[in-house]
Amino acid sequence: MAGQARHKVTIGEIAAEAGVSNATVSKVLNGRSDVSAATRERVQEIMDRHHYQRRRPRRRGGIVDLVMNELDSLWSIEIIRGAQEALAEAGVSMVLSAVHGSSTGTGEWLEQIAGRRSDGAILVVSDLTPRQRARLAALKVPFVLVDPVGSADAGVPTIGATNWAGAISAVDHLIGLGHRRIAHLAGPRQLLCSRARADGYRAAMERAELAVPDGWLRFGEFNDASGRRQLTDLLDETAAAGGLPPTAVFAASDLQAFGAYTALRERGLRIPQDISIVGFDDVPVTRWSDPMLTTVRQPLQDMAAMAARTLLRLVDGEEVDLPRVELSTRLVQRESTGPVPPGPDTPQ
Repeated sequence: MAGQARHKVTIGEIAAEAGVSNATVSKVLNGRSDVSAATRERVQEIMDRHHYQRRRPRRRGGIVDLVMNELDSLWSIEIIRGAQEALAEAGVSMVLSAVHGSSTGTGEWLEQIAGRRSDGAILVVSDLTPRQRARLAALKVPFVLVDPVGSADAGVPTIGATNWAGAISAVDHLIGLGHRRIAHLAGPRQLLCSRARADGYRAAMERAELAVPDGWLRFGEFNDASGRRQLTDLLDETAAAGGLPPTAVFAASDLQAFGAYTALRERGLRIPQDISIVGFDDVPVTRWSDPMLTTVRQPLQDMAAMAARTLLRLVDGEEVDLPRVELSTRLVQRESTGPVPPGPDTPQ
């Protein structure tokens, strides 16, 4: 009406009039392809009729923090590369911080984020306390978790991978080669991804009606020293008990798999003629190992890039469609796996 200020229509009102969700309106605004032509046309017509103009909050400084437990692993390098490339495409700078595991509780990285007025944070940390979450909320700093330690809050965007399905594909591959005695060198027990891979191993073994002897699923760390120690202890304990050793090993990370390589070579055992090995991650060095490692490819760069793009949407005041996204893993067959060696349980 004349003399009255024009009401500025909101995304919620457009969604209600179009009979769609707020997320669908956001997709139309962003030119996303996963919206039907009819829906796109209806939403666009309503926006045009109401003279809707998108209001994007101004970013405070064009800076995003990437906070990680460590920076010196092959896994970390892939995450850093994926996040940096996605942020660079958007013209946003990235500040990298290492909290070295236990120091997440000090909160020093939080005060650094506050001091430089970061737009948001990509967190790849082993733990995030309620106090730290509250501090981020008080700072009005949106954040996205990558591969969190446990189940995140429903409202916290999380990017992960299909760890359970990836583990099943690894064990099924070994079973398909005739292996029946398969051990698993798991990652840290407190990490969600480690538990998911261990659960996938158990599920595949149970489905094939194969036993998992005591000590054949061993939790450790995602590094080569742990893999070497885990397999050495397993072989020593099995021999002391008079049992048959595994003919195949599924390691929860490529670095643990390389540690298993060392343990086997110290015993004069060949890969894969005596024992087959499967890793997890598919870091670049797997293509240069001898033998080249069969592994489950985790899309680390894609995970980090999606986390970065999701964060920028939050910074711009948009809604995120799915609070948790899991990107697909897939088995990459190379030279470290082969048929089961002749023995008492070789299929006839």
